[in-house]
Amino acid sequence: MKYLKPLIEEFLDHLEFEKNYSENTIRNYRIDLNQFYEFLKEMENSEKINIEKIDHYTIREFLGFLYSKKISKRSVARKISSLKSFFKYLHLNKKIKINPISNVPYPKLDKDLPNFLTFPEVDELLSLQNDSNLGRRDGALLELLYATGMRVSELCSLNINDIDTNRQIVKVKGKGKKERIIPFNSVARRKVEAYLNIRTEFLSKNKNTSPEALFLNFRGGRLTPRSVRRILEKYITKLAIKRKVSPHTIRHSFATHLLNNGADLRTIQELLGHASLSSTQKYTHMGIEELLKIYNKTHPRS
Repeated sequence: MKYLKPLIEEFLDHLEFEKNYSENTIRNYRIDLNQFYEFLKEMENSEKINIEKIDHYTIREFLGFLYSKKISKRSVARKISSLKSFFKYLHLNKKIKINPISNVPYPKLDKDLPNFLTFPEVDELLSLQNDSNLGRRDGALLELLYATGMRVSELCSLNINDIDTNRQIVKVKGKGKKERIIPFNSVARRKVEAYLNIRTEFLSKNKNTSPEALFLNFRGGRLTPRSVRRILEKYITKLAIKRKVSPHTIRHSFATHLLNNGADLRTIQELLGHASLSSTQKYTHMGIEELLKIYNKTHPRS
């Protein structure tokens, strides 16, 4: 008899050691699959869940439970995706005879346009940092975020030897531990170099340091995504921006500004590290809006 919990651990090991997925991705799978296990454990009043007894109706009951907890459609879609990957693995490896989730549809999601800053807003945001050690660090990391469009997790995982200021390129390790090279501009180069000139002062203060990390906190440790969000929020409060702004907003702004200035989707896809073009195509909505404004202003019959 095959039980659910050991098979979840086997699947997570498969993602880590064979598929080479990132720690963050594996953590999300673990959260989703363990929630499914905990639901069944409570429903069956047993820790030993026979995998062969899980069917289409079991999945439906779990989804009903998620909706009863007022979990968003987007989060439910992610959990369905995790379960689909898990049961596909079990089916391909002959752990189960029938895939119980193969015909379960995803919830219909609202197509929200990405939130982004205008170029004047970005320009003002990147001019707020002072010349203190922390100000130089903040200016370098925010400028590099906008110059490259990298994810905040990618920024925080950068090591000192990943960046080449002479060639103005940075090596980024993205989802699935896939590496890509991203160029950055001369403004970002100057700010990064200004930070590098004082970076050792962060390391000299403490024993618990991360000497290989590019961006450091005041204790000399590696900056975390949460810390970067707090840094960004500190400067956003100084601007007259009422909407929510996160590091991902900077990424959206990078892609939108490139598209509006003539970059093609394939180039943007490569820079963002998207596995498929469909992930990048959401930015065409922004491009179309911009084109409509220009058309209405300039066409003689408008």
